[in-house]
Amino acid sequence: MRFSEPFIDAHQHFWDLGRNPYPWLQDPEPIPFRYGDYSSLKRNYLPADLARDTEGFAPAKTVHIEAEWDRANPVDETRWLSRLAGETGRPSASVAHAALDRPDVEAILAQQAAFPLVRGIRHKPVTAASRAEARRRLPGSMDDERWRRGYALLARHGLSYDLQAPWWNLDQAADLAGDFPGTQVIINHTGLPVDRSPEGLAGWRAAMEQVAHCPNVAVKISGLGQRGLPWTPEANVPVIRDTIAIFGSDRCMFASNFPVDSLVANYETILAGFVAAIADRPDAERRQLLHDNAQRIYRL
Repeated sequence: MRFSEPFIDAHQHFWDLGRNPYPWLQDPEPIPFRYGDYSSLKRNYLPADLARDTEGFAPAKTVHIEAEWDRANPVDETRWLSRLAGETGRPSASVAHAALDRPDVEAILAQQAAFPLVRGIRHKPVTAASRAEARRRLPGSMDDERWRRGYALLARHGLSYDLQAPWWNLDQAADLAGDFPGTQVIINHTGLPVDRSPEGLAGWRAAMEQVAHCPNVAVKISGLGQRGLPWTPEANVPVIRDTIAIFGSDRCMFASNFPVDSLVANYETILAGFVAAIADRPDAERRQLLHDNAQRIYRL
């Protein structure tokens, strides 16, 4: 595949397992994972690997999302990434980690924000494993007052918030975005539409429509793989188009989630599927979706 249009990858990861601590990739006991077996990810993934995977269609810029470095020392990941970016030019920016409900959150946020590479924070809130189990006001959730006190500090540092949560918890995200309108929220992985039954997709659409009413919420179209199935345009192009219809062409971004989504497809397949989904849109909207929205939202 040769792809001439400039694009930004708004969600990717690097790790060096020989030098740095990633318990989920290094511990003998695997964690529950939505794609199932992830043992093939237990290898280094660095800028040279991304260059190999995107030969002929490399992104103009990339945004690194925290990769679950050992939670005891989240600033060390940012320090390592800053050195990596200085040496290789990748990543272009990063979303760091800070536990918003930890007592030291104020100090951690100040340290993270001091790195020029950092644009935002991702801290996965407590969420439900299924729609039937969804509850409000759980400790560590987006409703939790302690968690929200940490979240309120993001605006002080001009940081955005990357949210990874299933769609049945997006009612909390809508309230959060409404209560803190000055903080940009970026939904990860298309709101996780894992259940592709008619009922599941209807629930996902309703949840995405609710949170899309908040103008400070954007979404990264990524993470569309399904457990045990290959990534196909037939399965995912309708979801991509629905997402853009709900949020508009000015609040959606392409993202690969590489190397995690290498479990379901190669990079070319994911990029080509996204490009096919937006092929009938005007040139200006295509530029927004592939490049300009990420450039603006992540301040690249």
